[in-house]
Amino acid sequence: MCLTVFAYQVHKQYPLILATNRDEFYERPTRPAQFWENQPDMLAGKDLEAGSTWMGITKNHRFAALTNYRDMKSIKENAPSRGQLVTDYLDSDSDPVEFFRSIKSDASDYNGFNLLFGSVNNLYYFNNQHLELRKLEPGFYSLSNAFLDTKWPKTEKALSDFKPLVKEENLQENKFFDLLRNTETYPDHILPATGLPIEKERLVSSIFILSDDYGTRSSTLLLANPAGKTTFTEKTFKPRTVTVEHTERHTF
Repeated sequence: MCLTVFAYQVHKQYPLILATNRDEFYERPTRPAQFWENQPDMLAGKDLEAGSTWMGITKNHRFAALTNYRDMKSIKENAPSRGQLVTDYLDSDSDPVEFFRSIKSDASDYNGFNLLFGSVNNLYYFNNQHLELRKLEPGFYSLSNAFLDTKWPKTEKALSDFKPLVKEENLQENKFFDLLRNTETYPDHILPATGLPIEKERLVSSIFILSDDYGTRSSTLLLANPAGKTTFTEKTFKPRTVTVEHTERHTF
């Protein structure tokens, strides 16, 4: 994932409402979200190059999601796949604190990452820059390729558009996907400095990214309710466009 906004224990029906875009190189092979053959309780897309995932949820509402922390000056060659952290957590029986302790000592071996994990009713945040575990309080949050709630133009825009949708009496899924399909870029003087050339920084400043070789591959909306119905909807896009190529919708 590269941009996520979520409401945690805010909505009376859904303890977790999450809207996210996954940005990746178009050539990287990916499988749409489904319950995995060897892990039949786990619903997630799959990065076919690394064999792992960027976000998933299980039928008992264990949840994990990951974004890269962008620091182009500190890239490690041959680092392990960050997505494996998501897969490992979802496939484990560890509680969040135990899992944090098990990965903390090796976390610096990976390139920069942010990890949301736990359960729909017990959510934590960890990044391998600060190496501290944070238990989340109820509220609205945003996350891109910096730290949780870093105020980048696109995270502020996404969150400001997200909040009123969550507060509507009847949630309208199409409005969440419209939010995620915003291709507006921002002026250079308000962009973050992450080590990219300014032309690239500008290009990836939008909520929905379009370029020749890299961009938003999919958008996902999660409406999670352990006491009732959980819905996971993923829309995959044709490369270099905002045209939906495939939709996966799972309810359990």
